[in-house]
Amino acid sequence: MTLTLGSGPFSGNGAGAINFSLDDAPAHRLLFEDYPRRVRALVGGHTVLDSTGGKLLFETDIPPVYYLPVEDLDGDSLEESEHTTHCPFKGDASYWHLRVGDHLAENAVWLYPDPLPAAGWLEGYCSLYTDSVDLWLHEDEPVRGHLRDPYHRVDVLESSRRVTVKAGGQTIAESDRPKMLFETGLPPRPYLLRADVLPGILSASETTTHCPYKGTAGYWDLHVGDEIFEDAAWSYEAPLTESLKVGDHLSFDGEGIEIELS
Repeated sequence: MTLTLGSGPFSGNGAGAINFSLDDAPAHRLLFEDYPRRVRALVGGHTVLDSTGGKLLFETDIPPVYYLPVEDLDGDSLEESEHTTHCPFKGDASYWHLRVGDHLAENAVWLYPDPLPAAGWLEGYCSLYTDSVDLWLHEDEPVRGHLRDPYHRVDVLESSRRVTVKAGGQTIAESDRPKMLFETGLPPRPYLLRADVLPGILSASETTTHCPYKGTAGYWDLHVGDEIFEDAAWSYEAPLTESLKVGDHLSFDGEGIEIELS
């Protein structure tokens, strides 16, 4: 998706026509770009990170990673670690543990003290694993899931295209009034009203997932004849703003599921 994943120009499988050559460009590409938002990270109510000078590192086939000036970390919460790693594109990384009271996140922070020349702009910046803290805030809004990519977007459009959904070869849903969701780097996906789904085949699953662009999805098993298709349908009961139109609609995918779209 976006610049570095899927069919994006920085991915390993970039698609689309261009009017220049990438023959001389490295196969693994890096872009370090300003991220002009206030970003904070908290552990037990204690702020361990507060920065308005952050950057996003876009790297081929890797989701964007947030970096911040080292001085924007709470130095009193850091403990030196002997752990190191090597990246052939950025250099040798050093690590710090993050300790706040009884909370210890080992090797939570990394930085490149002497980055390779091609990534020299990383000097003075560090990054923090997202799951090493209790809460992330962008400005004053909590962040769930991975960091939102500014080059990623979602559009939901009304459509009259004919959609047929089959499970195990049997038609279970048909509609000529789908909502078509277009998401950067992904194929178009139809969402159907529940009224357009065969009655009596849905049972709620305990599975949930979270998308930073659409919200929290609840899943449904499909009971078709003697077969059960687990987590084959999902819906966003309280979608985020850019996906409001798919609220209370269902989409389908998984083994044995076929979607025919005219």
